[in-house]
Amino acid sequence: MAAFTFIHAADLHLGSPLTGLALKDAEIARRFASAGRRAFEELVDRAIALKVAFLIVAGDVYDGDWADNTIGLFFARQVARLDRAGIPVVLVRGNHDAESVITKAITLPPCVRGYRADRAETHRLDHLRVALHGRSFPNRAVEENYALTYPAPVPGWFNIGVLHTSCTGSSLHDTYAPCSIADLTGRGYDYWALGHIHEHAELARDPWIVFPGNLQGRSVRECGAKGAVVVEVADGRVTGVSRLIVDQARFATLDVALAGIAEEGEALAAIEAALRPLAQEAGGRLLALRLRLTGQTGLHDRIAADREAFTAEVQAAAQRIHEDIWLERLVNATRRPEGAGPRIDISGIDPVAMLASVERDPDFRARAAAVLAEIGGKLPAGAGGEELSDLDALCAEAEAVIVGRLSGRSC
Repeated sequence: MAAFTFIHAADLHLGSPLTGLALKDAEIARRFASAGRRAFEELVDRAIALKVAFLIVAGDVYDGDWADNTIGLFFARQVARLDRAGIPVVLVRGNHDAESVITKAITLPPCVRGYRADRAETHRLDHLRVALHGRSFPNRAVEENYALTYPAPVPGWFNIGVLHTSCTGSSLHDTYAPCSIADLTGRGYDYWALGHIHEHAELARDPWIVFPGNLQGRSVRECGAKGAVVVEVADGRVTGVSRLIVDQARFATLDVALAGIAEEGEALAAIEAALRPLAQEAGGRLLALRLRLTGQTGLHDRIAADREAFTAEVQAAAQRIHEDIWLERLVNATRRPEGAGPRIDISGIDPVAMLASVERDPDFRARAAAVLAEIGGKLPAGAGGEELSDLDALCAEAEAVIVGRLSGRSC
């Protein structure tokens, strides 16, 4: 059996909007929005450069039905490049691009082979003696264990299962086409090319069962390097599996402790120091950062009092490290130092005590929780709705804003 190399990718989500990314610079927002397409272009570039034998896409080429033909034409144009290079493309439809979801179509070049949704089937690459078994989703919600319906391996061939599945499960993803590792190993295949889970994971190595992760992170819930995997095969066995990083923009979260820091310049220096390794890891890519400030610091009230000004300073500090680091959100989770409570008296009124009384009021808490739940339910995933569930944190932040501004006015 000939030695060959193939690429296993999944979850391209072409046409997916980035969520929770509020950037005032329209050009930077556009660059983030186009990252998914550029990541797929990079994947095609690398496939051609590596002269791979074939490319597998294990579901969710598209994020959903097309608003127009733009996304379909983009995908067709890219796979046409692979067709001209003589590289077959094998793909299944996942929950996002199931038959019932995608209502439009563009004729794809002959190198592209899809799978039926009513039953599993096998595509053969005779010159390589490779059999690729797969099944597409007919609709978004597939509860059947598809793995048990896949055909027996072709004797003497290298057998690959292509499956969009939650497999062992993830709290961040819906359960579709559920199966166990034992279900997969029991089929007798040499490699399982999985899709649906957006984190890279090797579930087993005998046989290899792999989630490559998605090509491009789309929100702060999908941090770190993204891409596909390159699989090397010799003498009918997998001899190597390595990541192929193609993402064009990244999301990251970073906690910076400001404990004991009382001066803004010192705080900004600490933030810059914490950012340097993160910027190096990003390798010059666009980076959307959610920065969380922690610890007991005398800056607590001052940061809250003028968050916009401090955020601008942090943005400037980030861009002293690299021009393409952009704040996705600044979270002020600092605390006022113990024993350093504010002393504000306005005409005999203690505003801190008044605020504490309001915060403890059961009627206020019930009404506030209901309003926050309603707002959070209307926000898209990744837009910060989860933060609205912490009423105590929001009350503490409101107190810090009021105290900080009153303290500044009383100076």
